[in-house]
Amino acid sequence: MTNETWGEIRENLLSAVGKNNYVNWIEPLELAGLDGGVATFLVPTNFMGNWVSRNFGDMIQKVLTNAGETVSRVEFSVPNQPKAAAMVPSKEKPKNDALAMTTDDDLPGAPLDSRFNFDTFVVGKPNELAHAAARRVAEGGPVTFNPLFLYGGVGLGKTHLMHAIAWELRKRQSDLRVVYLSAEQFMYRFVQALRDKDMIAFKQLFRSVDVLMIDDVQFIAGKDATQEEFFHTFNALVDQNKQIIVSSDRAPTEIAGIEDRIVSRLQSGLVVDLHPTNYELRLGILQQKVEQFSAQFPNLEIQDGVLEFLAHRISTNVRVLEGALMRLFAFGSLVGREITMELTQDCLADVIRASDRKITVEEIQRKVSDHYNIRLSDLIGPKRVRTFARPRQVAMYLSKQLTSRSLPEIGRRFGGRDHTTVMHGVRKIEELMQQDSQIADDLEMLRRALEA
Repeated sequence: MTNETWGEIRENLLSAVGKNNYVNWIEPLELAGLDGGVATFLVPTNFMGNWVSRNFGDMIQKVLTNAGETVSRVEFSVPNQPKAAAMVPSKEKPKNDALAMTTDDDLPGAPLDSRFNFDTFVVGKPNELAHAAARRVAEGGPVTFNPLFLYGGVGLGKTHLMHAIAWELRKRQSDLRVVYLSAEQFMYRFVQALRDKDMIAFKQLFRSVDVLMIDDVQFIAGKDATQEEFFHTFNALVDQNKQIIVSSDRAPTEIAGIEDRIVSRLQSGLVVDLHPTNYELRLGILQQKVEQFSAQFPNLEIQDGVLEFLAHRISTNVRVLEGALMRLFAFGSLVGREITMELTQDCLADVIRASDRKITVEEIQRKVSDHYNIRLSDLIGPKRVRTFARPRQVAMYLSKQLTSRSLPEIGRRFGGRDHTTVMHGVRKIEELMQQDSQIADDLEMLRRALEA
């Protein structure tokens, strides 16, 4: 097989695994040869070779076979280095700081995405505390929050902040031994060490770092042996006053299958929730992305109102939101047209349909009644006492935000009220959100319950 053939095959792999996986795991592979049905690739580290083999080996073999090559096995090798060397700690600093997380063979860290830094992180009310805490830790001063525990749903910025901390620490103190990896990768390294009877090297490796960052810690739930090793690693690093940063999709107490002693350790530092995005934050993210895309598509124009439309309609996942905008720009560039509202609705019909809010006014009324412990009949009834009026306005506001109903339709579901009454209620809540933290917290809690 020639390098030219491998180049064509890599294009197929790009389509199959996606750009991010391709850049991190496939692009670094170098074809060494195809002999006796065995395709051999050179990789920068043993860890990368093992990871690619486990996650993409079968796919690579299939793509090679589809391209007409006779391949019975795919192997990965680190050039001029014994396999066991990847587990030996070393204090030598990597020559290339930008790739330090991936090319230093003694460190088991996963590749970092250069796009995920503090400059590209859009800050808003739902994530401002998490951003501030991440900034503090990234300054690299005396350990204040240990661990820093970040949690939130998919696409809210946990991984972005983790990468940003790692990049900033490396920039400020290039000699720091910073390791970032997922809980699944930690488990894989642990199992590999057990299999190779090399636990001493594993323990030395993870307990000699200055900063340990574990992403998606919920994946060790139910893995008793991995939890045991994580617990002892955690304690050893804390005893040395080394920084630990952990992320999850839920709070420590909500992770089923995690031992109580680990939950206790995870709660011993600062636990920060990244709340679901609000409209203003989503709009800010879109505006920043437009600035980035403008360099790729300099002659492409976007009509007023399109970004606002997307921020309203795609509300649950920032990744979906960013992907939708990228698709719009690519489509507009290919057909040579301005990105208008009509083009947006045509191009993103499937995304918008999947993101359409299915929450009903009746659901909102029930949730609000339960939350404020009042009867549903009082919420929609004629009484104007504050005990009922404020929850009623909250329910009207949520109905306007989370459903596609018009103001007159919402009014009819609130005892036949006029649309101007609904408008007044919505505006009142918008004002109170800025002044009353309790109202803001109530709204966030209700929104999350309704969108769950």
